[in-house]
Amino acid sequence: MNIEMIRAAAKRLDGHARRTPILSSPFLDEIAGRRVLVKAECLQHTGSFKFRGGWAAMSSLSGDQLKTGVIAYSSGNHAQGVALAAREHGAPAVIIMPSNAPTVKIANTRALGAEVVLYDRGRESREKIGDGLSRERGLTLIKPYDEPEVIAGQGTCGLEIAADAGVEEAEVLVCCGGGGLTGGIALALAAEAPKMRVRPCEPEGFDDVTRSLATGQHEQNVSETGSICDAILTQSPGEITFPILKKHCGSGIVVTEDECLRAMGLAFERLRIVVEPGGAAALAGALFHGSEIEGDTVIAVATGGNVDRAIFSRALETLA
Repeated sequence: MNIEMIRAAAKRLDGHARRTPILSSPFLDEIAGRRVLVKAECLQHTGSFKFRGGWAAMSSLSGDQLKTGVIAYSSGNHAQGVALAAREHGAPAVIIMPSNAPTVKIANTRALGAEVVLYDRGRESREKIGDGLSRERGLTLIKPYDEPEVIAGQGTCGLEIAADAGVEEAEVLVCCGGGGLTGGIALALAAEAPKMRVRPCEPEGFDDVTRSLATGQHEQNVSETGSICDAILTQSPGEITFPILKKHCGSGIVVTEDECLRAMGLAFERLRIVVEPGGAAALAGALFHGSEIEGDTVIAVATGGNVDRAIFSRALETLA
């Protein structure tokens, strides 16, 4: 992985991905005790940054690979990103999704033309199911984060932050699952804005990246279920992403579910954007973990907005 791959992905994404805005509110600044900038990736196609990686990976495939089709596994955001990119490339797509994924994510993935295969996240292995279907049908696997072209696509978000934030120094908080977006942004900023430091943000009880950065080796979560932050639940950092995180990131920040819900409510009230729980982890870190952050400016990446109505209602109730 290198910056040239990210720059190449940016060229392929030009005219296809949205250049998402960086938003701010004096009310959020007051809560955080510093300037808060929010990179609104929840406004990206399919409602999350995952379209960047999906398109970058899809656009790198050969004509034969596109004709045969692709397969991906995801709780929903990577699923939708790959499904849309596949549709726009005229390629068949099979997406393996947990049966307890938010219904809006399952429905949207099907609506984008992908074949959805559901599995029990607590009892079955999506990797094993994916390997079997890949061999059976000759499909090309597009991994959600441990894939160079996917990381390169996600890294284009970092290029935009460097160009559009209007500051040289900042801590950049990123909602982190397997580390594809976090690693991609970190690589981009290391080249384009070296005075910015990336900080992974994770939900309490699923802080494998934070613990891995602290020990210097791969740490695992006991479970991949049990949090409303479904978009960023992984067992362990990726084999490709972890070395990038170790080299370029600061320590992780661990947030609670309640903090994510409060951040969702505030994002709607003050910025008028809809953010899902996992996509609000970075904003939660920026607003409620100020003692762990250095400097006068913090940039939080709002990574996704695909949330079920019931969860969003809970978030709005925090404003009462």
